[in-house]
Amino acid sequence: MTEPTDSPLAEPIRYEDEEKYLVRNGHEIRRILQALIERRALVSGCAMPRNHTFPTSIVEVLDDDDAVLIDGSASETINRSIEDATHVTCVSRLDRIHVQFRLQGLVRLHHEGQVAFRADLPETLLRLQRREYYRLQVPVTQPLECAIPQHHPDGETTYERYRVLDISGGGIALAVQAENPTLRPYREFPDCLLYLPDGGPLSLRLMVKSLHSQLNQNGTESWRAGCQFTDLPRGADALIQRYIFRLERQRSARERGAA
Repeated sequence: MTEPTDSPLAEPIRYEDEEKYLVRNGHEIRRILQALIERRALVSGCAMPRNHTFPTSIVEVLDDDDAVLIDGSASETINRSIEDATHVTCVSRLDRIHVQFRLQGLVRLHHEGQVAFRADLPETLLRLQRREYYRLQVPVTQPLECAIPQHHPDGETTYERYRVLDISGGGIALAVQAENPTLRPYREFPDCLLYLPDGGPLSLRLMVKSLHSQLNQNGTESWRAGCQFTDLPRGADALIQRYIFRLERQRSARERGAA
């Protein structure tokens, strides 16, 4: 059974040319889901229409029933959200490839003494291998912040700082402690400041693409705002990619050391 988490979860993406990356073959979809089981891959679920995100995993692919089992939660609140959902969008990674699929017809049941959910086998699965969507988690020990300007009626401009949860060549995700009326989907913010290490802040334009809630281990609720870079100054892309590559090297070194 999956515990609630306060770690960043991957979020669904919307890609304008995603049709060419859709897997429709049922045998191939089963193969990918089975690989997620074998790799013990963490799956981020997003229960709609409430936009509640939660960690889960694929438990079993039921070949004879055209169905799949996903892990339930230790939180009854999350289980009720899944049970009431019109559908759950699932996001994971397989060999650094973004994997995304939608589950419908979710029914709660018990599997080996634990809460689980049966869902229809997805008809399509998005498998997207594009570097701009490699979302790299920012270590808590090396925090990264982004400041978003707030314009007041008296003409004063102040900046509110947010912790960056993850970063890619296409955008960032920000930690929001409570539902923030400022960070609404499709609102755009010019003159944001991204504080990369070893240099001054980058001034850039952000568009909020999504706002999801998640339950933390202590029972509190936090929010995650997914933002897209809509305008980068000259040279900023190279600086961001250099930062991402450095994080990747550090993570790979830690993984080799733990092996």
